[in-house]
Amino acid sequence: MKALPVRRGTALAAAALVTLGALSACSADSDSEGDATTPETTGASATTEPAESDSAGGAGQVAVTMVSGSDGDECQLDTDTVAAGPITFNVVNESAAAISEFELLSGAKIVGEKENLAPGLPEVSLTLTLGGGDYTVYCPGAVTEQIPFTVTGEASAAPTGTAAELLQQGATDYASYVTTQVDAMVTAVQRLQEAVDSGDLATAQQAYAESRPFYEKIESDVDGFVLDGFDPTDNHGNLDYLIDMRASNIDPAVGWSGFHAVERDLFKKQKITAKTKKYAADLLTNVQQLATVAGTLEFKPEDLANGAAGLLEEVQANKVTGEEEAFSHIDLVDFAGNVEGAQQAFEALKPGLTEIDADLTQTITDRFADVRALLETYKDPSALGGYKLYTAEVKKTDGQKLADSVQALQDSLSRLAEKVATA
Repeated sequence: MKALPVRRGTALAAAALVTLGALSACSADSDSEGDATTPETTGASATTEPAESDSAGGAGQVAVTMVSGSDGDECQLDTDTVAAGPITFNVVNESAAAISEFELLSGAKIVGEKENLAPGLPEVSLTLTLGGGDYTVYCPGAVTEQIPFTVTGEASAAPTGTAAELLQQGATDYASYVTTQVDAMVTAVQRLQEAVDSGDLATAQQAYAESRPFYEKIESDVDGFVLDGFDPTDNHGNLDYLIDMRASNIDPAVGWSGFHAVERDLFKKQKITAKTKKYAADLLTNVQQLATVAGTLEFKPEDLANGAAGLLEEVQANKVTGEEEAFSHIDLVDFAGNVEGAQQAFEALKPGLTEIDADLTQTITDRFADVRALLETYKDPSALGGYKLYTAEVKKTDGQKLADSVQALQDSLSRLAEKVATA
């Protein structure tokens, strides 16, 4: 058994060492081939009468059904109004191939979510304790993606405390978001491995696209872990390299590994070989290792601010340039994941940041909205991952526009870390 140390050269404060099994995926392949409008806000619901609490469990019940309709896939609610308190969302995807995710939003903050909701899987439940107010059910890929959802009764108490206390509470809460994304990634990569093992190329390509966003949402939080016994400069023990190396940053001493090794085989070579299956199996081992250690992470407010800025730097360096997904061209899927992750870090800090600098808080809020609105124009439910392919032509015509939008947001976020660290 080996211990996985905390991170190399990181600003994050992680918990004590975690005991893990040996990492099988250190055997990265030595093959050194280096090819290198806002959504609608109306939706289907059956009633506006507040759902009463279940007498047995004490929680209000909401049924969420994803179905294929004549005009596209739909996310249907049996009620769009519930009474404040514990509420259970029972979610099932009966036939909606374009929908795989359910989120409940309060403003831009994700209050709760369920991922990997493929058609035909058993119903899943999500229980949340909600105060009165206006929420949004968000089903990416549906004809109507956003559905207004009302909770009647007394609103949740506003956060209280000093700015520093509010910021630290946000950082603590954010850790659960990271854990949720890592756990969802493990499930998605399991499906990717199953698809690869089956030899079905089209299914494996779809599973690849569905597995990518999770790491992109949190990569700046988890990209510095080095296995025990390895030098920090040795990519044989660098989990981020083993999970997310790219053609553009290949280390000849280690070779191909992780998501993009699988991507290369599925999209460039257009075939699944024994080596592809090994890549997928090693990837699953690595993300399972990451899930083990991610639950031990502790965050300071400045970690969230730096992480959000880091995700936007990822957009500029690797997504707008088209080098992240060099073979599948689903860079806009990753772009959207980076933006969501950055925004969730910001939303966690927002109550405290408002106390420090309300004007900056509003500016960042507005610029996130601008970037999200621009991304909406690239959505395509029929495409892998739900976004248009980022082809050479799209990069030529739209790359600068995308870069400028992110840069405006990045400029505002660059001031965030110092403000929260000195609160």
